[in-house]
Amino acid sequence: MKLTFIHRKIILVCLLLTGAALNARAQLNPVQSSYFQNRYLYNPAMAGIEQGLNLNMGYKKQWSNFPGAPRTTAFTGDLQLNKVGMGLNIADDKEGLIRSTRIMGTYAYHLPLTDNNQKLSFGLSLGVNNSRIDYDAVNGDIADMEIARYNQLKPYADGDLGMAYTSNSLYVGAALPNLKSVFFKASDERFDADRLLFMASASYRFSISNDDGGLMLEPLAAYRIVKGYKDILDGGFNFTMNNYGFYVQGIYHSSRSLGLGLGLDQREYNINFSYNLETGILSNYTTGAFELGLKLKLFGKK
Repeated sequence: MKLTFIHRKIILVCLLLTGAALNARAQLNPVQSSYFQNRYLYNPAMAGIEQGLNLNMGYKKQWSNFPGAPRTTAFTGDLQLNKVGMGLNIADDKEGLIRSTRIMGTYAYHLPLTDNNQKLSFGLSLGVNNSRIDYDAVNGDIADMEIARYNQLKPYADGDLGMAYTSNSLYVGAALPNLKSVFFKASDERFDADRLLFMASASYRFSISNDDGGLMLEPLAAYRIVKGYKDILDGGFNFTMNNYGFYVQGIYHSSRSLGLGLGLDQREYNINFSYNLETGILSNYTTGAFELGLKLKLFGKK
């Protein structure tokens, strides 16, 4: 039986959703380090907020190793040059048959205010975004014209816009990632559900011990708008033992998932591990996702 154009469309959509329909999508459960350890991942205003050169590498994957399981690899590098921050933000996502790569260059400006290291920061990222179907992952007819048509779509220009207020204790920031999706309707028929359109978060860090900052607690609240999904609220905390550089954290998402993490923050590096588990109906189908992160701090003050 010869497949009609409509039938081919239905089959392609089913292929694209393979491995994703029963799992928490990458944007619904973002990289956890973006809440505390590396806010530059979502907010370009945070590029160069810290002294020296900071290199961050992250990897996130479903714990269950099945074909098409979501996987995210991220790299950021940012440098402070007086009041200016420069950065590079690279993300590579694979979910089902779709692989998306995003490369952004960032310029940020940090305006000092008064004491307590207060700053008002603005940032803009510009770069390219590209999505394609991985032929090696296709379990079927790779000669299907719909697959070839999707892969013929060209990379497109994209950008992020953000601002933030920071001090030694307080962080308030908001960003418009994926500016093309925010302001323009997709004209190239790409599969871009679950794309982050807006994120804002606030946290306050304070001491809970009598030894001048030995034990620190940082509660956090965040709000996200995701394409194709209802708005998401996040609430969590980061508990730090400054004398040892050890921290633990927890974040609950209104999309009904929970992220738990721990890490070691030293003068020249930061290592973190987190695990995101589903608390809703998806818990019957997935064992959750794990995340590994490494941060190198170079050329900062000793």
